[in-house]
Amino acid sequence: MTIIAKTSHVHNLQSNLSRSTLIYDKNGTKAGGLYSQKGTYVSSQKISPNIPNAILSTEDRNFYHEHGFSVKGYGRAILLAIGNKIMGRNQISGGGSTISQQLAKNTFLSQQQTLSRKFKELFISIEIENLYSKKQIITMYMNNAYFGNGVYGVQDASRKYFGMDAKNLPVQDAAVLAGMLQNPSNNPIDHPEAAKQRRNVVLELMAENGKISKSELKNYQKLPLGTKDTFKVKDGYKYPYYFDAVINEAISKYGLTEKQIMNDGYKIYTNLDQQQQSSFQKDFKNPELFPQNAADGTKVQAASVAVNPKNGGVQAVVGGRNKDIFRGFNRATDIKRQPGSTMKPLAVYTPALENGFNYDSKLVNKKLSYGKNNYTPNNYNNQYSGKVPMYEALAQSMNAPAVWTLNKIGVNKGYESVQKFGLPVTKKDDNLALALGGLSSGVSPQQMAGAYTAFANHGQVSKPFYITKIVDSTGKTVGKHESSPSQIMSDDTAKQMTSMMMGVFDYGTGATAKPSGYQIAGKTGSTEADNSKDADATRDKWLVGYTPDVVVATWEGFDNTNSSHHLENLSGTGVNTLYKQQMEQIIPYTKQTPFKTQDAATLVKEKDKQNKHSSSKDKNDLAGKVQDFSKNVEVGAKSVAHNLIDGARSLLGR
Repeated sequence: MTIIAKTSHVHNLQSNLSRSTLIYDKNGTKAGGLYSQKGTYVSSQKISPNIPNAILSTEDRNFYHEHGFSVKGYGRAILLAIGNKIMGRNQISGGGSTISQQLAKNTFLSQQQTLSRKFKELFISIEIENLYSKKQIITMYMNNAYFGNGVYGVQDASRKYFGMDAKNLPVQDAAVLAGMLQNPSNNPIDHPEAAKQRRNVVLELMAENGKISKSELKNYQKLPLGTKDTFKVKDGYKYPYYFDAVINEAISKYGLTEKQIMNDGYKIYTNLDQQQQSSFQKDFKNPELFPQNAADGTKVQAASVAVNPKNGGVQAVVGGRNKDIFRGFNRATDIKRQPGSTMKPLAVYTPALENGFNYDSKLVNKKLSYGKNNYTPNNYNNQYSGKVPMYEALAQSMNAPAVWTLNKIGVNKGYESVQKFGLPVTKKDDNLALALGGLSSGVSPQQMAGAYTAFANHGQVSKPFYITKIVDSTGKTVGKHESSPSQIMSDDTAKQMTSMMMGVFDYGTGATAKPSGYQIAGKTGSTEADNSKDADATRDKWLVGYTPDVVVATWEGFDNTNSSHHLENLSGTGVNTLYKQQMEQIIPYTKQTPFKTQDAATLVKEKDKQNKHSSSKDKNDLAGKVQDFSKNVEVGAKSVAHNLIDGARSLLGR
């Protein structure tokens, strides 16, 4: 128990309680705060003495004469615990906690009524008494106590119920607050009669404790409740999906608890881009950017995430179109859906380029069957051209050439490539269906955005993350992000992939999603709704696009897909309207770094033009050489003729 008390960071308690946890964006600017169990902290000078007089008279009259615990109180607790044990109940019933014990329970422990928790409370309360003065302890308690209606601390409670600051609270109103500590539901707004009765009991206790006279007692008890609400809720949770993700990462990666994060006054520095986050949230509230709801009113859901490709920092995230729920389901990070054709660049074309293919290599575009199970991929339009250049196959999202290519280079090379991109595949996925995004489980938009950072950043992949640094209330750094991008392909391969994926937006399946005036690269994707008779019924639609400055992945679909809840048009254009809007709002605020390559189709045209020019030059050179040769022959022939004539004349003597 001593070790628990000594390692509970009691020395940070005052700084923790007096500060709210704040979240900062990528520029170090405050973006919001976390206020669970946090009121407006005020010093003892800004609290009317009537409030501690009422609280101590009710909760702990011996506060100034004990060292954090009551011997009588613990005696009662032990006797009650023995009785409960005999009755088969592993709990305690009351026990008369002191102010220091209540502070320890509220800030370090759960509310579970067990004997072990009670002893932890005892040792921590003693440690609190060792480190802080009585005045500091009662001030911390008053600022941390709960007063119902989501209100913590005497300052906010005074505003909520009486419309004034805590420093101005009169005796009768202070008694109301003290009376709410044991049962916050008995507040003057929700249960005025119960609050008044409890107030009068507290006033009697104050009289017994010598804080008010007998005559004052009668006068105060006759007064009506003067309820007035001027409390304004602090809404620092401006970016709910982002802040939820920050809390989740602080718990999973840095070992903090939700209670610590919400109450201990941390400064959490993140990759948040407030402009991008605000635009995401605004777009998701615009129904015109989404398909119509299902016949029963069920909304089409969606999720988007924006990532910095240079380091993997998540700059914005929205996980659905629902009403915000604290740490609720976030589709951007939590869903596991089939990625469809967004997998082709990762599983097929990147390893193909790394194994001897080029962006303009000719691929077989025929309806073929593979393996013992006759796996037969179909192009969306059931049209096959015999052969097609790789860049066109990618831009038009053709299935047959993708599977043929994966089969050609070897399925295992594609499987290993997907692993390098950081996607969660298993041995069950080591088959040709991988080319078309057929996974045994699935991926999230955040994972897909992370994978595509490699194309935007010279072949280096980065794992998405939110928190850059966590500083506690004393200024000590307790957590810091430490990881760097990993080179998974050559810079040349990344450049060729980008040139091919530009075509997706220039003339391919993502043409209607291309932001006006900007060049982006990426891939569309969609999956079939197997349980629908509609040939165009679609389960998932994806769009993952990027510039050298930002990667944005967006998913769209129903949470539960069935015959009456599915998207239309398997070609993957449904999500394009939303995506175009998102990129047009984001790109202007980035550095707008240009790609160091051109669309593959343009490269091919230039290549053909150069070849034609070279061929024409070669022909001209050949013709010139022939002409020169002819002239030389003619000159030579004339010379020979002249020599023969001169020789004949010499022989004839002429």
